[in-house]
Amino acid sequence: MAASSPPLPSSFLSRRNFLSNFTSFQHFSISLHPGKRCRFRCQIKSFENQPPNLSVDFLSGTEPVHLNSPSPMTMASSSASDSSFKAVKRVCLFYCNETKALAERIAAESDAIELRNINWRTFEDGFPNLFIPNAQGIRGHNVAFLASFSSPSVIFEQLSVIYALPKLFISSFTLVLPFFPTGTSERMEDEGDVATAFTLARILSNIPTSRGGPTSLVTFDIHALQERFYFGDNILPCFESGIPLLMNRLQQLPDSDKISIAFPDDGAWKRFHKQLQHFPTIVCNKVRIGDKRIVRIKEGEAAGRHVVIVDDLVQSGGTLIECQKALAANGAAKISAYVTHGIFPNRSWQRFEHDNGGHPENGLTYFWITDSCPRTVKEVMSKPPFEILSLAGSIASALQI
Repeated sequence: MAASSPPLPSSFLSRRNFLSNFTSFQHFSISLHPGKRCRFRCQIKSFENQPPNLSVDFLSGTEPVHLNSPSPMTMASSSASDSSFKAVKRVCLFYCNETKALAERIAAESDAIELRNINWRTFEDGFPNLFIPNAQGIRGHNVAFLASFSSPSVIFEQLSVIYALPKLFISSFTLVLPFFPTGTSERMEDEGDVATAFTLARILSNIPTSRGGPTSLVTFDIHALQERFYFGDNILPCFESGIPLLMNRLQQLPDSDKISIAFPDDGAWKRFHKQLQHFPTIVCNKVRIGDKRIVRIKEGEAAGRHVVIVDDLVQSGGTLIECQKALAANGAAKISAYVTHGIFPNRSWQRFEHDNGGHPENGLTYFWITDSCPRTVKEVMSKPPFEILSLAGSIASALQI
């Protein structure tokens, strides 16, 4: 731009990013008069995945401003150099009744995610009577389904939808199952044991392929790492974690410089210690004394620290409570807990008390869970010490993979 040229109007400059998204437009010119504000309109002719860079030629006085589209060779060079640009993947997100609130939070994270509903009905005998509205409208689209296998009674109706969606000529299909529910039953120790985790993995591995190929599965903090090998070649598991949500929350605490991470057993340590290795670590284990099993600290120091117990899931909560007692007895200033999946059958969450202002022997300062188990979220919402860390942003990002 020549030094003698008057500056571009602010209204024009504020549209530079918007204009950079044009890939096809008609040549036009505008006249800029010194000392006067001006506005202009242009018509978008088309959008493409890779926008070119636009050059702006400004001439002095009342001569026009020209916007010129570069040559194909320049566009290719610019596109190759701008590796930070990534096309947005538009997704139609279906959901079951339990996951409606989480689906709405996911859609709020990105304009590229559009919610679609399913009519969940039953016949008089109790079997599902299901309908996907506007099924032809999703042809050629990327489709995802947000599932919650909270009980065996709801799995069949959701599997019926999961098996039907890929057959509707969609471009790709992603199953989001935040909590893989049979994860704790993943191995056979005695002849006759049934590894139901393997059974569910086989069922999901046989989801029909869409036009784009095998189904993608997004799940969080699966209980046993070896379960990733239970899935067949017709599904692509994407194993995510809720630990980054915890790390962000810990950074917001006023005593973030006094945090130590405690693992209630060696299994939790193996699962999470690499993600949390920059925190001081405490490892507990269970020992048997007579007919009782109690938790003791195997390594690490709790004295004067805000100790956060980390595990993948909680059911009855007995192990976490015993771990809390051991940490309090060893001088922890505060004790909190985090689990990705708060299952809490039979309302066992009621066992966890709030510490009432820094009395770790009486309860927890915080108990963080994610919204992977929607039923639990409804029960513990706004009940100290519980606090919900939503997976919505993580899921929205995973849908762009």
